[in-house]
Amino acid sequence: MAPKRPKGAGAFPKAVESPAPARPDPDALYAALDLGTNSCRMLIAQPKGSGFHVVDSFSKSVQLGAGLERTGRLSRSSMARTIQALRICQQKLKRNKVKRMRLVATEACRRAKNSRDFIRQVKRETGLTLEIIQPEEEARLAVISCAPLVSTKTEQLLVVDIGGGSTELVWIDISSVPRRDRPAAIMRLHNGFHTVESPFPAAKVVDWISVPLGVATLRDQFNDVEDDSARFALMSWFFEENLADFAPYKDEQARERFQIVGTSGTVTTVAASHLGLKRYDRTKVDGLRMTSDQIDKVIRGYLELGPLGRRRDPRIGDDRQALIMSGSAILQALLRCWPTDRLSVADRGLREGLLYAQMSADGVLEDGPF
Repeated sequence: MAPKRPKGAGAFPKAVESPAPARPDPDALYAALDLGTNSCRMLIAQPKGSGFHVVDSFSKSVQLGAGLERTGRLSRSSMARTIQALRICQQKLKRNKVKRMRLVATEACRRAKNSRDFIRQVKRETGLTLEIIQPEEEARLAVISCAPLVSTKTEQLLVVDIGGGSTELVWIDISSVPRRDRPAAIMRLHNGFHTVESPFPAAKVVDWISVPLGVATLRDQFNDVEDDSARFALMSWFFEENLADFAPYKDEQARERFQIVGTSGTVTTVAASHLGLKRYDRTKVDGLRMTSDQIDKVIRGYLELGPLGRRRDPRIGDDRQALIMSGSAILQALLRCWPTDRLSVADRGLREGLLYAQMSADGVLEDGPF
């Protein structure tokens, strides 16, 4: 005899709806947009403790600086691509009703003869007001974004931000700051690199420099060199030549008290390659520490792959295969000058710095560990 079917066995299960997540209060939201030589990137976030929670984001390669080295101007096609991306950013800002924001442009707009016309066109077509910031502020924002990654054992810190059109280096002495206060001392640099009266032990900026060579501009300088290895060597040598005016250039550091924090697509890509990731994972990359030897091994691997092999590598791809080599040339030059056992990889940068600076100025961040 067949078993009886339980009552209601054929009925569809009753749907249980999970409550929709509460929309964040627009008054608590902040936005930061970074328009660089290669990319347009934006974050919308709300303060959370001593940091923030990202609500929405945007990132797209727009190649605003394409052809800038040759013509000194932003091309029509580059501006059109960028305005398309900015329209999407404007929609996200409107949808989230963001009132507090900073929307900044960097090296490509600093250098282009027609950048003011472009800024006006952006305002006319998207309603967004872009602000061209100077190299010192760009460097300062990169520094404070990396504050949570600073080791309490570090006494001498070099923060490196490899961009598309420029590279910012900031050397900071925190040896006089009590160990547990060192990350917070870095954060307080959002007020400026010059020493100000403070009741707290201060981080001292020994020197900073903005080198007008990033992954795109350095690549364009040596585009006519056909041999892959020769081009790489020339790029690395040329970048090092441009560091001659940087005060700590020849100083050798004790490795155990010296830390480099690198923020850029180059550094995160090198880290992903070192870890052997098939798919990029920010949680595994951000904050990772690498030695000079580990980084050198990855870069030698890129050279052995050649242009075709790099295109096929899932961590690099067709769009970035040339840029990763100019970025690696910059990184190799830095490690030749200052070898370290502790290069911290930062998947963060200008946008995060803009958010920290706005929230800190408004007093909405809690004191405490990051």
